[in-house]
Amino acid sequence: MLFNSYIFIFLFLPAALFGYFGLNHFGWYRTAKLFLVGMSLWFYAYYRLSYLWIILSSIAVNYVLHRLLLRYRGKRWLLTLGVAGNIGLLFYFKYFTFLCSALGQVTHTDFSLPEIVMPLGISFFTFQQIGFLVDTYRGEVERQNVVDYALFVTFFPQLIAGPIVNQSEMLPQFQDPAKKKPDGPDFYEGLRLFILGLGKKVLLADVIGQAADWGFTYYTLLDGMNTWLVMLLYTLQLYFDFSGYCDMARGIGRMFRIELPVNFYSPYKSRNIREFWDRWHMSLTRFFTRYVYIPLGGSRKGRVRTYINVFLVFVLSGIWHGAGLTYLTWGALHGAMSVLTRLWQELKSKMGFHGFHNRVLRKTANILSVFLTFAFVTLALTFFRADSVGQALAMVRTAFSFTGSGVYLELAGYFQVPELWYPMKVLQISGAAGAEYFCFALYMIAALWIVFALPNVKQSEETHRPWFLYSATLSMIAVWSVLSLSGVSTFLYFNF
Repeated sequence: MLFNSYIFIFLFLPAALFGYFGLNHFGWYRTAKLFLVGMSLWFYAYYRLSYLWIILSSIAVNYVLHRLLLRYRGKRWLLTLGVAGNIGLLFYFKYFTFLCSALGQVTHTDFSLPEIVMPLGISFFTFQQIGFLVDTYRGEVERQNVVDYALFVTFFPQLIAGPIVNQSEMLPQFQDPAKKKPDGPDFYEGLRLFILGLGKKVLLADVIGQAADWGFTYYTLLDGMNTWLVMLLYTLQLYFDFSGYCDMARGIGRMFRIELPVNFYSPYKSRNIREFWDRWHMSLTRFFTRYVYIPLGGSRKGRVRTYINVFLVFVLSGIWHGAGLTYLTWGALHGAMSVLTRLWQELKSKMGFHGFHNRVLRKTANILSVFLTFAFVTLALTFFRADSVGQALAMVRTAFSFTGSGVYLELAGYFQVPELWYPMKVLQISGAAGAEYFCFALYMIAALWIVFALPNVKQSEETHRPWFLYSATLSMIAVWSVLSLSGVSTFLYFNF
């Protein structure tokens, strides 16, 4: 089920809220949790019923392992078995077909395999349970009952595309009696986050994404300027798509009085790639740091080993996102840039340079750093989005040919949304010269302004706002978004 769908907004979410808090009202706390688990499983199985047995089997096996790790403390082979089993499940559904296909190409052998449909969210709930097993082995988790554990894994706001939550931040909230009753301020804040996220997804990401999809499909027709534009469009699409999902997930959680961790914090404002990964998919960065980077030795075993560990983590991040050389290349690019950034920062430290003292020079350097980081992210995302490494390289070569004199009408046409085009017709300006590009320019200015100039939703939580004006704006975004739901599309991170 999608957050951006009529059935979710007008049926599922109200039923889940009323049912959960209603059962809690009568003191049926365990039943309320079971109800929320059931609703989460309905949410998960709505698209494909066969997914249900996979997540239920995964929960059952990992819960048994949790109990065994508590009973036989210090048995590392039990942890190894659990981690290997989870990775094996992920490997089969996500990578087996790709590796068999690659092996067939190398050996010139035809491997006829039945279609393996990757279950939604398997990368997220698998990593979440691996983290839970590791924490149990480390003695950081007490014995949990099966209902709390099932709710920890299946809680629907974060089930499909994260954030990858930690047991220490979720289980205490599920068990807190103070959170069993609805709260007006929490509900309002949750509704605000949900509406803002819905607007990002429906009004921005989906519209921008149509133009980006056209550009990547017909990339051989593009000149240098329009290739840069298409790459920029995908970078913006992914931003608003993932940011929108994170806002909606946190908003729904807040309605249930559950605080999900911030997973997205204005990453395109970053001044270097290390800062970028402190702001982008923050829960994934935290997972790899806690469960991969530190166990590998982190920065405790010398500079060379540190750089190798950093690079390996980013390669694994690329592989986690998907099966294919494009994802591997994207991860390797970020790994290499992260290593270069560390080297550059160490060199500046040795030289005693800690930044400009002059305010103008400091601000100019910051703007240039943000621009260069954003340019690198945009180029790297070309490999992330392209169908092949060859296509990505071809687009990069075209981009650096610096040819072209104007935006293609085919790209601009995707931004002529009815909500903007009809008023232009009423005002009799739709037939004016260049009118086709008006909506395109409006969208680009609005998107870049939101990304680089506005505070993010987390920052806006602490900002005083005129209540009436802000509520009126939220209402307009909500109505506009709901009226635009006829073109419902899935979130990009559902594929990972």
